[in-house]
Amino acid sequence: MGGMGTNGMDRESVIIRPLEAVIDLEKIRHNIKALRALLPPGCRFMAVVKANAYGHGDIEVSKAALEAGADCLGVALVEEALKLREAGFECPVHVLFEPPVSAARFVVENDLTQTVYTHEFVRSLSLEASMLGKQAKIHLKVDTGMRRVGVEPGDVRDFTSFLAGFSHLDIEGISTHFAVATEIDNQFTMRQMDLFEEAAKVAEGNLGKSLLKHAANSAAVIAHPRSHYDMVRLGIAIYGYSPSAQLEGRIDLKPALSLKGRVAFVKRINAGERLSYGQNWATREDTWIATIPIGYADGMSRLLSNKAAVLIGGKRKPVVGTICMDLCMVDLGKEPVDIGEPFVLIGRDGEQEITATEIASNLGTIDYEVLCMIGKRVPRTYVDHELESEGD
Repeated sequence: MGGMGTNGMDRESVIIRPLEAVIDLEKIRHNIKALRALLPPGCRFMAVVKANAYGHGDIEVSKAALEAGADCLGVALVEEALKLREAGFECPVHVLFEPPVSAARFVVENDLTQTVYTHEFVRSLSLEASMLGKQAKIHLKVDTGMRRVGVEPGDVRDFTSFLAGFSHLDIEGISTHFAVATEIDNQFTMRQMDLFEEAAKVAEGNLGKSLLKHAANSAAVIAHPRSHYDMVRLGIAIYGYSPSAQLEGRIDLKPALSLKGRVAFVKRINAGERLSYGQNWATREDTWIATIPIGYADGMSRLLSNKAAVLIGGKRKPVVGTICMDLCMVDLGKEPVDIGEPFVLIGRDGEQEITATEIASNLGTIDYEVLCMIGKRVPRTYVDHELESEGD
């Protein structure tokens, strides 16, 4: 429950801590339109908004995605789908993994499109649909090489026969997921497509109906047109990031999120002094240190200690010492700044830019994780900037 602050303002609408993630929804729309242009006519577009839209905010991103031409939304959890339904979204919402059988009633009650691959969940879903007098929309997941979830290609005939025995199931589609689509020359993706196409042919023949076929993630949409089929599932690319270095620059994507704030404290310290937990960094000369209000509880990993940089006044300044839970420190050198001076951790300041990809490289991970790590206590602020006004 939100309390009331000064002058009767809703406390939850006030940003007191000087830190925020700013999401430009026009960039989300731009990315979706650019990606849609790669697709054949009639191919459906699923905007994947799981994990709070990769840290960007699922409700706001979903609205922008549908406005830009997305046909449906994709999530990982039933809880994520219910949040969208409660917010008023009536479009198809796909749950991409099976939940526990106890969630079957929520799936049916809320008209979710459910991915299936086990007998137990199918039985539960059919029972709930029967009790509610409804049809449950399902998509069969086939494991063509990811080895994570899904029915084996050789078991598709038997599994579809099993599905056909339930009158309250609407078998709408069939899907798979690529393991190495980011690697352009890796032939394993071709092998997966061969297996999927054969599995889909078997399923359609056994069921006597056409199925909505989908396999392509962001990487496959950009690099493997053969994989587009009837629908594609776009995640990282709609947020403005290339799925891999090999695919960088193939399409005009614009990162939508900036992480920024204001300096909380400034102090001059002497040469040879050490700072923060562990005392693992020392000044070589007299220097100014800025403390900024972000730490590992906000998603700035402790592994970035003495590796990351921030932008202050359009200049790169190194993060020094061990990153704390709520704060970290920046070496300003001989140039002090005032408390309240803006800083940028992800985004652009003048001619300089720091991307989630750069941070991921420092961490030895991928930009997906960097974006998803941004904590819930970091406020999200939404803007709609005309791209032309930014000189893009």
